[in-house]
Amino acid sequence: MRVVLAGGGTAGHIEPALALADALRRLDPSIGITCVGTERGLETRLVPARGYELELVPAVPLPRAMTPSLLTMPGRLAGAINAVSAVLDRTKADILVGFGGYVATPAYLAARRRGMPIIVHEANPRPGLANRLGARLTDHVFTGFPDGALPKAEYIGTPLRQDIVTLDRLSTGDKARSWFGLENDRPTLLVFGGSLGAQSINQAALAAAPALRAAGMQVLHVLGPKNTVEAEPPPGDPQYVLLPYVDRMDLAYAAADLALCRSGALTCAELTAVGLPAAYVPLPHGNGEQRLNAERVVQGGGGLMVDDAELSPDWIIQNVLPILRDPERVAVMSEAASRLGRKDADISLARKVLEIAR
Repeated sequence: MRVVLAGGGTAGHIEPALALADALRRLDPSIGITCVGTERGLETRLVPARGYELELVPAVPLPRAMTPSLLTMPGRLAGAINAVSAVLDRTKADILVGFGGYVATPAYLAARRRGMPIIVHEANPRPGLANRLGARLTDHVFTGFPDGALPKAEYIGTPLRQDIVTLDRLSTGDKARSWFGLENDRPTLLVFGGSLGAQSINQAALAAAPALRAAGMQVLHVLGPKNTVEAEPPPGDPQYVLLPYVDRMDLAYAAADLALCRSGALTCAELTAVGLPAAYVPLPHGNGEQRLNAERVVQGGGGLMVDDAELSPDWIIQNVLPILRDPERVAVMSEAASRLGRKDADISLARKVLEIAR
């Protein structure tokens, strides 16, 4: 069997595709897997690093809404469809699984042209244009979010990496804190915002650093690889560990008692899967899906939320610090977050792929 996975641009599209690829290989090591993406997305780094074949096709950015501007790009879209069709022919693909992003639209149309089965996975409560189109071309639609907007969709969860779904934060905590140079007996705040959109979180957390440390809290702060800061907290105890990037987010989750972060679909899926409560700061732009992601966790008791415009050092001191000071509250929020998480979406979706393809 040969499977083509289409999802690119951001980690929110790519990581679930790669988690599905890993699950397919666990079920049947002989399965051929090819990923399609564009040269402008993170897939150019993430896919080869995980050992999967990557085929690049032209990027055709589409507006978020069905507007007349769609009619201005038939030539570029046709070229991308032809490029994906060539990949499907060359790999002798049996099925296409799409996760959204620029590459998904031509992939869905190419697969429809070839008459092959199509599976759509949408991680967000508000689907993008590509997956809204894909959902019209197939009966096999799965979501990472309950009560999603796509018709005929089945809630299955978001496929996650094995190092996340198998993480036992309680037993790994001491090792994880030692890994980052943190102490084992202090409450720990994890701060991260991703490679883009992290500036307001970085600034607020760094400005709150003196108050956090004075209260005995230690911080693991991941700036994001494209971000810099003018001044770093001075060395001393409690520790304030500032890193540009972390490739072991499983250990970062295990080291922390609470996170301060954005609320992308993948982030929310990972944090609930490992039972890590968070203070969520939805991105202030886009179609509002990050707020919806956070609302579900907050309503379930696994976190709190603040608008980007309202995030400040004082907000952190007044809202985050009291939680870190209260181990019982942290434990209750952790249990609530865990109840919202799903750890089996990768293998469940993989079984659906095999069933539908056959």
